[in-house]
Amino acid sequence: MSRKHVDQKPVTASIKSRPFIIRLGRRLRGPLNKISASQSKIPNAPIIPASLFPWTHRLTENWQTIAQEANAILRHRAAVPPLNDISPDHARIAGDGNWRSFFLIGYGYEVPENCARAPVTAELVRQIPGLNSAFFSILEPGAVIPRHRGVTRGLVTCHLGLIIPDSPENCTMQVETTDCFWEKGQWLVFDDSQYHEVHNRTDQRRVILLIQVKRPMRWLGRFANNLALWGIRRSPFVQDARQNLSHWEEAYRQAEQNEAA
Repeated sequence: MSRKHVDQKPVTASIKSRPFIIRLGRRLRGPLNKISASQSKIPNAPIIPASLFPWTHRLTENWQTIAQEANAILRHRAAVPPLNDISPDHARIAGDGNWRSFFLIGYGYEVPENCARAPVTAELVRQIPGLNSAFFSILEPGAVIPRHRGVTRGLVTCHLGLIIPDSPENCTMQVETTDCFWEKGQWLVFDDSQYHEVHNRTDQRRVILLIQVKRPMRWLGRFANNLALWGIRRSPFVQDARQNLSHWEEAYRQAEQNEAA
């Protein structure tokens, strides 16, 4: 593996220039979340029935193939970036590198080489209405993701269980006051803007397909949400992550070449 790419520090310089962006985002989050809640066509509960999203059925039917593609990617797990190396903004919750993310699509930006490595999954997620992001989320044994909440209620987060510990009840997520866990081939859909935390209390890895989609809303909510996502997509929050991800792309490519040699 090419150490110069893996060891390269993530882009962090622009974080120092973000106070205004951060303050503005924090001030707007409350009003925008209220609009999303009032305009929502689905419940505003922390946990949301997967049946409200018809597109989940097709991925459920293909979950074993998706899991096989995820497992193939894990051959070069060390070349899959920890989330804190992709996004410095997630440093507090990403912890010590025990949470890795293999992106197919992030905030509308496709990662072509990664999609080619998981072609069936990529084709399936491309067909999802209102797709924002899609990636394999890899949680190592003993990992903890501290209590936090997402950027906006305008997005809904959907987890498809792929590789799950033998005792799934010991690998859990708490969303507000609701405790839940993952199961193979099953969806866990929730409101990412609600406070949540994750604990893997097992000695096995947990892998899911994480999908973020736009919340179904009436026209005013859609307008406000699209405007907010337009700004987020062009902000350093996303653009720095794209730049950091490109360094890890080379690391994964090198790992594949080493295997083939």
